[in-house]
Amino acid sequence: MTTTASEERDVRPGRQRVSLAVAVALCIPGAVSRIAGFHGDPGLMALIFGLSIVGAAFMLSWAAEVAQLDISAGLAIALLAFIAVLPEYAVDMVFAWKAASDPTHAGYAVANMTGANRLLIGVGWSVIALVAWLRFRARKVTLERGQAIELAILLLATLYAFTIPLRGGISLFDTAVFVALFAVYVWAAAHAESHEPELLGPARLVGNLATGPRRFWMIVQFLFAAAVIIVSAEPFAEGLVQSGLQFGIDEFLLVQWLAPLASESPEFLVAILFAWRGNAAAGLRAIVSSTVNQWTLLVGTLALVYSIASGHPATLPLDGRQAMELFLTSAQSLFAIVLIVMLALNWKGALALFVLFIAQIVAPWEGAHLWFAVAYIVMAIGLVLVDSGRRAALLGLPAAMKMALSGSAAAAELADESVPSPSPAHPESRAQSQA
Repeated sequence: MTTTASEERDVRPGRQRVSLAVAVALCIPGAVSRIAGFHGDPGLMALIFGLSIVGAAFMLSWAAEVAQLDISAGLAIALLAFIAVLPEYAVDMVFAWKAASDPTHAGYAVANMTGANRLLIGVGWSVIALVAWLRFRARKVTLERGQAIELAILLLATLYAFTIPLRGGISLFDTAVFVALFAVYVWAAAHAESHEPELLGPARLVGNLATGPRRFWMIVQFLFAAAVIIVSAEPFAEGLVQSGLQFGIDEFLLVQWLAPLASESPEFLVAILFAWRGNAAAGLRAIVSSTVNQWTLLVGTLALVYSIASGHPATLPLDGRQAMELFLTSAQSLFAIVLIVMLALNWKGALALFVLFIAQIVAPWEGAHLWFAVAYIVMAIGLVLVDSGRRAALLGLPAAMKMALSGSAAAAELADESVPSPSPAHPESRAQSQA
């Protein structure tokens, strides 16, 4: 077996140590500033604590990859996706907690949540497939048959999310529904087919250690990164809001796009690196898994945190703008699911997701988000109506749910017959086999 030049560079311990040192260096200013009680210019605070979150997010991602060596690979995928979006959870929970005493923060919680979900799909899903096409001329990136359960959970969460704007808030009942969907997903992931993890960068450096030292340094990374995120989340969130007020920028938009971009950038970079190396399927698996996490646990826990902070059961309120953002996010998710329901995302679908995402951000006219939401829904329905394969795949998702819930061989066979198989070969897989 031969290795590519990029793989040879990746196994150099010096480069891996430098990457780890840079991540630690990004974490320290925010941690020290919080311990010292530093309060300065809001923009400077947002920058310092935002960089700390980025550094901690990288460390969490590397530690989660190493954890795959010690737990079942199926469960590791869910764990990796959860930990990768942990910084996003921390920031959103700060807004939900503060909303109990300051209602304006309810809008920021929804802004952060909807921005994170739209970024994952509009940028995360699409860029993976586009990188695979541009680098290897892979016409599509395929998922595995077992990941139909993720699409089933994501579809249920998306369809349910359409009802929230109609009710004007996120309630504890919504929490119960979304957390139950997340629990089913984790249970299914724990029983999924195993995959040999491919470690990159500092994750490989730690993963190559003996079992005892590997587990020690993995736990150290987890604890250090989690502590940095905990102390940085609140000043980072407040820094963004105050920066918007200070410079006359819509703080809703700052929270919606800058906060998720900072907290999820490591996940994007790791997934893009997988695609660049010829394993786009692994990158897309992680991004899709993260989307399930955010559409279930992140959305569901907002009302729980808000209720705890309020001291009684409460519904996180939505105004007209927030309801529209959630409606648009649900519509984008529905369209994305229809694109990928046959367990493959081709470059044309990826390009459509990316272009529509950029267009909705820069659209200048009032009411543009409603039109984009309607367009997403119409295109999703149109694809299902004209493509019999997609209809068959959607009808096969309940069988995948039955397979996950029962764990029986008969249900697995039923799911195999109902869900179309991804194409057996494409340039991406050939490039990976040649490496």
